[in-house]
Amino acid sequence: MVDSSQIEAVVKQVIAEMGKLPGDSGISAASFNTPAASSSGGDRGVFMDVNEAVDAAWTAQREWVRFKIEERQRVIGEIRRVSRAHVEEWAGKVLEETGMGRYEDKVEKHLAVINKTPGPECLNTEAISGDAGLMLEEYAPFGVICSITPTTNPTETIINNTISMIAGGNSVVYNVHPRAKRISAECVQILNDAIVNAGGPANLITMLKDPTMDTVDELAKNPKIRLMAGTGGMGMVNALLRCGKKCIGAGAGNPPVIVDETADLSLAAEKIYEGASFDNNILCFAEKEVFVVEPNFDGFMHLIGKQGAYCLNAQETAKLVDVCLRKMKDGSGYEVNKSWVGQDAAKILEQIGVRVSDKCRLAVCEVGADHPFVQVEQLMPVLPVVRCRSFEEAMEYALIAEHGNRHTSSIFSRDVDHLTQFGRLIETTIYVKNSCTKAGVGIGGEGHCTMTIAGPTGEGITNAKSFCRRRRCMLAEGGLRIV
Repeated sequence: MVDSSQIEAVVKQVIAEMGKLPGDSGISAASFNTPAASSSGGDRGVFMDVNEAVDAAWTAQREWVRFKIEERQRVIGEIRRVSRAHVEEWAGKVLEETGMGRYEDKVEKHLAVINKTPGPECLNTEAISGDAGLMLEEYAPFGVICSITPTTNPTETIINNTISMIAGGNSVVYNVHPRAKRISAECVQILNDAIVNAGGPANLITMLKDPTMDTVDELAKNPKIRLMAGTGGMGMVNALLRCGKKCIGAGAGNPPVIVDETADLSLAAEKIYEGASFDNNILCFAEKEVFVVEPNFDGFMHLIGKQGAYCLNAQETAKLVDVCLRKMKDGSGYEVNKSWVGQDAAKILEQIGVRVSDKCRLAVCEVGADHPFVQVEQLMPVLPVVRCRSFEEAMEYALIAEHGNRHTSSIFSRDVDHLTQFGRLIETTIYVKNSCTKAGVGIGGEGHCTMTIAGPTGEGITNAKSFCRRRRCMLAEGGLRIV
């Protein structure tokens, strides 16, 4: 029988444990000397100082972690409702501030992350009951997460990551791309208002008003940041991986597409045109180069032209290289001319004296497999197409062009063996058959949506589970079992 002194000892131990950070042993809340959120210098989640932004998020997370799942659902429901009300406004402001992409496609991206990012409902408890007892494994928060967001999907990533990260009981400090800091700040403030209005804590999500790489370093060094999550280029991801903390990295891609000799050419032309031109190709998972097996090459080029693409001749292609790309200073190859990233096809073509209707969303050109348009990820609506002698050659070229990013790839084929062979060879996080690659992230396809595709670190199509720790609870001696 347990006496009162034993009960008192247990209670004291539980209270002591409640004062510790999630995931820590021996680091007390008091040791951080955290100021109250109300005394910080933030403006509805937007802070000038890194430490103040982190402290406010840390205080909010200590409160948020005590919210029941039903309460988290209510708060996330309000985030979705408020975000839907601002979709058109935010799509326009993102286009205005970043100068990249297409308004109507940004509306679609926003709606996808609002409607198809899972909340706490995906955090299913796993249980094993046997002769030795009962084992439970549950998803627990890391604590405060630092999230680095890109200029290509600024508000979309904030909405997506906010839902995923707070669903698991975390809070978030955003270091947004400087070229999207105004609209990002507006988004963070409005989402903060939604959280508070639904009964959640203030500053559950925060951001730096003037984000830089220096603020990223400060965030990485802050002991209250438990997880670093970055969406952007491989340079950023590699830097995060060296910070010494748990990292989730969503890096670059150069997605290849194969159109084999059995493909439905009308479908391939329609879907590749749709995907490669979507938001002017600034998405990392968008189709970047196409490898067409010889019997279908001319037919494919004809049909994608009928979709509305402008087919460049050899001379026009050579001129366009000088517009879209720049030779690297060390002479080792080409890099993207950032001035033309995410611009309309009509504006890009105008630079070489070609005038097309604004309805033309894509320029296509026939090139060799080693052409810089194939090897360099452009992030603009210029699509190189390579003529291949066989399916095996197409796979070989596609593997080289993907550069081992293991991000996204696709194939148009009716041959089950071809579908299987390419999937096994390319090993990408997203592999789409007979549709746009955006279908692989739930935009026009099944499954949940994300803007944080963590190929380098293995989490894949992230959701709330990706930003949680798995914790095991074991009740031994057959306790609670009724059979």
